[in-house]
Amino acid sequence: MGMGTSNFVIRWINFLTMLLAIAVVIFGVWMSTHHDGCRKSLTVPVLGLGAFVFVISIIGFLGALKKNTILLWIYLILLCIILVAILVFTVLAFIITNNGSGHNVSGLRFKEYQLKDYSSWFLKQLNNTDNWKRLKSCLVKSEDCNNLAKRYKTLKQYKIAKLTPIEAGCCRPPSECGYPVVNDSYYDLSFHPVSSNKDCKLYKNTRAVKCYNCDSCKAGVGQYMKTEWRVVAIFNSTLFIVLPIIYFVGCCARRNAGQTRVSKV
Repeated sequence: MGMGTSNFVIRWINFLTMLLAIAVVIFGVWMSTHHDGCRKSLTVPVLGLGAFVFVISIIGFLGALKKNTILLWIYLILLCIILVAILVFTVLAFIITNNGSGHNVSGLRFKEYQLKDYSSWFLKQLNNTDNWKRLKSCLVKSEDCNNLAKRYKTLKQYKIAKLTPIEAGCCRPPSECGYPVVNDSYYDLSFHPVSSNKDCKLYKNTRAVKCYNCDSCKAGVGQYMKTEWRVVAIFNSTLFIVLPIIYFVGCCARRNAGQTRVSKV
């Protein structure tokens, strides 16, 4: 690749990533101004990612603009670290999310999830008292369970609804409990459960309790996390295809910068 072409491509790629990094940082600052504990828990990683990408982009942009071999070397080393990190994270993500697919229940259009089906890493995160306390607070604030009444006006609509994993696990008792359904937010708990599942006794009709302390709720959150991790892993796989091309162009720019420096001498 020619000297002018490689430098031009690297400059524009890093200029665009700088703009993207600034947008990510602004989003992180916006998140930090909200009092929602769910958003605040992501503030530091988002700000850190934005800052890291911005620094790398600055180094690559200046290195290509000034034809500085030192800056381009630093840029390539950091880019190589990112490639390795993405590879490691993607492989781990696919391994961690390999388990847990849900169980079909007769008469229902959605699946129910069991905590034991998930990987040991997910179990450790979800069974951690502090982690679950924070996650449960987020679930209560989200009012997903309370919004079911707005979405399904009748009991018939609710029974044929296709609930999300979190709604299925946190807003209702497991089907094996056998509690009669009164409406989308109320079950007849005077009925003796036909299952020994501890979730049957943990479920309450109270808005702030529901099944938020149940293993079925943790499993629903685990399924949501699994889906999110899979999306990130697929996105990272795409990055792993694109970044080597950028790395190759960066190598060309670094080599051309070195040749320019030698010719001047």
